Amino acid sequence: MSVMNQVAEGESADLQWSWLYKIAGTAALITVVLIPIQIAVFMAWPPPGFEPTSSTVIGFFTLFQKNRLIGLLDQDLLLVVDEVLGIPIALALYIALRRANQAFMLIATALGLVGSAAYLASNTAFAMHSLSAQYAAATTDSQRSLLVAAGQAVLANYTGTSFQANYVLGSVALIITSAVILKSNIFSKLTGYVGILASVIGLGLYVPKIGLALSILSVPLFAIWNTLIARRFFHLSQRFPESRDSAL
Repeated sequence: MSVMNQVAEGESADLQWSWLYKIAGTAALITVVLIPIQIAVFMAWPPPGFEPTSSTVIGFFTLFQKNRLIGLLDQDLLLVVDEVLGIPIALALYIALRRANQAFMLIATALGLVGSAAYLASNTAFAMHSLSAQYAAATTDSQRSLLVAAGQAVLANYTGTSFQANYVLGSVALIITSAVILKSNIFSKLTGYVGILASVIGLGLYVPKIGLALSILSVPLFAIWNTLIARRFFHLSQRFPESRDSAL
């Protein structure tokens, strides 16, 4: 292969990574924007709950019948969007940090993608929407009882193994990625520290009594982290190779 061909292939690869960084940066910023939207929806139209009880299921069925969009949003539809947006972010982080520690970044990327797949498989938004439509069309009490039972099973699955796997794997992936960031010169040290802090506080979800409050406290930290990596991704999209860049 000639030197000219090697240069051409290198420039083509750089252009591909440039687009990946731009897409990942945009995805990270969209994720930040979605956070206050989801909070506003929950405050204006609080979900009836997520415990798999008959009253919760009927509450969601009623909500869907009143407003399908609000029903989907209360069933964490925006988290589905977040998980999809997280795919290019995870890939871009791997490309940016692979030279710092390829083994750890492979592990972090795999954990993150598996976690996203688990969540996408467990989300109940469209399943509950379908059951709600069937419940509205049901003509007998026995049919309604069966549909309520199906709704309870759907909600139980949502808060079950797949959801917990997504939460834990995603947190571990971010801790590993942030640790690699601290050992590299690609992102700022602040980015690494914020990522670790957000993940550790987020895992506080499993602390008895105060777990939910701790997980909520991690939300603004995740917003800051996504903002920091978005800024860096846009910068990386203009400069190559990554290893020669200094962190912002």
